[in-house]
Amino acid sequence: MIFGRLSFSQIALVTLVGVAGGVYVYKPIYEQYNKEQRLLKEKKEPQQLGEQKETPNSKSDCGCHH
Repeated sequence: MIFGRLSFSQIALVTLVGVAGGVYVYKPIYEQYNKEQRLLKEKKEPQQLGEQKETPNSKSDCGCHH
């Protein structure tokens, strides 16, 4: 068994290096995904604002059921 030859501190160090390597590799992919989602959301918001525009004389529904 390989774990009998490694101390806890060695296993902890290897685990931290592995996690740091994963973050290093996947961070650009995650940032690109966030950037694309943000751009899609910004494109969608003006369309929704145009549909929900209220006239100044109309009352907004406050949900209080008067």
